[in-house]
Amino acid sequence: MYRTFTRAAAAAAGLSLIGAAPALAQSIDEKVNQLFASSTGWFVNFIFSPFPGTSFPWIVAWLVIAATVFTLYFVFIQFRAFGHAISLVKGDYSDPNDAGEVSHFQALATALSGTVGLGNIAGVAVAIGIGGPGATFWMILAGLMGMASKFTECTLGVKYRNEYEDGTVSGGPMYYLTKGFAERGLPGGKILAVMFSIFCILGALGGGNMFQANQAHQQITGIVGEFPGWITGVIFAVVVFAVIVGGLKSIASVTEKVVPFMGVMYVLAALVIILMNADMIGWAFGQIFAGAFTGLGVAGGMVGALIQGFKRAAFSNEAGVGSAAIAHSAVRTKEPITEGFVSLLEPFIDTVVICTMTALVIIISGQLVSDPETGLYLVTDSGMIQTADGSSGVSLTSAAFATAFGWFPYVLALAVILFAFSTMISWSYYGLKAWTYLFGEGKSKEITFKVIFCIFVVIGAAANLGPVIDFSDAAIFAMAVVNVFGLYFLMPIVKKELHSYLARLKSGEIHKFH
Repeated sequence: MYRTFTRAAAAAAGLSLIGAAPALAQSIDEKVNQLFASSTGWFVNFIFSPFPGTSFPWIVAWLVIAATVFTLYFVFIQFRAFGHAISLVKGDYSDPNDAGEVSHFQALATALSGTVGLGNIAGVAVAIGIGGPGATFWMILAGLMGMASKFTECTLGVKYRNEYEDGTVSGGPMYYLTKGFAERGLPGGKILAVMFSIFCILGALGGGNMFQANQAHQQITGIVGEFPGWITGVIFAVVVFAVIVGGLKSIASVTEKVVPFMGVMYVLAALVIILMNADMIGWAFGQIFAGAFTGLGVAGGMVGALIQGFKRAAFSNEAGVGSAAIAHSAVRTKEPITEGFVSLLEPFIDTVVICTMTALVIIISGQLVSDPETGLYLVTDSGMIQTADGSSGVSLTSAAFATAFGWFPYVLALAVILFAFSTMISWSYYGLKAWTYLFGEGKSKEITFKVIFCIFVVIGAAANLGPVIDFSDAAIFAMAVVNVFGLYFLMPIVKKELHSYLARLKSGEIHKFH
């Protein structure tokens, strides 16, 4: 996901001011910041507030507990269905005549493009910098459990989607909260759906849009030098509009190419470094396991490592947030449960594979400074592990990769730009579906939202709107509060779908098409 450091880091992400009148731009920025901070600060503080006496945000516990409940309720479905999920992505069971807009693979790529991003690059570095290598263990565990949350929400997304005569579909939490609650005779579904839609639109315009444009501009200026942010914004807005104006099929055709390219490029670079240091792999995993239960001297010890790991997984793969269910709902299938199976691969790829690769490279590269006698990591006054060159966040990941490839910071900059672009086009679709749920379907209503979205791309690249990003960041996790609450009431429906499908698969009624 887009989230990199902490909420405060979003404000400190620093954007270039519009060149002609920097003082005026700064004044406008400050006024907007003050207005937002004074009116929405309570909401931001509430969403990210920790449990009393701890640094553990309650929203992370909300997501981790839900993932644990779904894992147990569906009897570790993420492991039982893993092989079948891969067969579905390959298209083995795909009927081209089924209703829907995109293939299983395209739906997975679109959803992944919304989650794989700066959190995998910079967020992991921050988690390790605070919680030590042990944070990786808890991150992997939370990622594995999050697979069950994705399975639950994406199955419901397909089951309760709207299918239209022109072949397009609309789905996601707003539809299964409305229809699912009504089907079970439960009140309040419509209210929950409206709340989710509002939070989704706010999150899409801010965290899924402005913050991405902001970070992309930062990466570009880091390579070519300073220039006005609105230039980056306009270029991105034009490219983004050209993609999203074509609808989901256009978005999917881009993400199915960009996401595998980004992922393969990043993972291959990580694998090369890991294999170049093959003799240290065992030691690195030893650090991860030892650090998970002792902390190896980092602030907070085992608890600190656990908090950072769970936090990073929750912020990275969005399991339980409900956003991915919107993308997965558009898949071509008549079996809702099949997209539940496909979606559980998402946290695995995002958190278990890509985040772990980043963590291993950082640990193996020797960027973390430890006491040669005790093996404990040296911690600064601020509670961060000392690093070889004082770097943290994305610069720590860049420095770690640069130990093997001097040119890798340039590749990383390209990856960040591509991650930002793919996240924007995915979140444009999430925001659009929430928009059409509230205001109705129709070309004019869709174009209105797409134009608004692209205007916010320019604003995000050109202005320093820290509290605005903070608020939209909180809105995305407010989506999870509404979504998970609804999932607890609807998970029996998913279990019924699961048992029906597995019985028919075993009897041979469901068979391969290829």
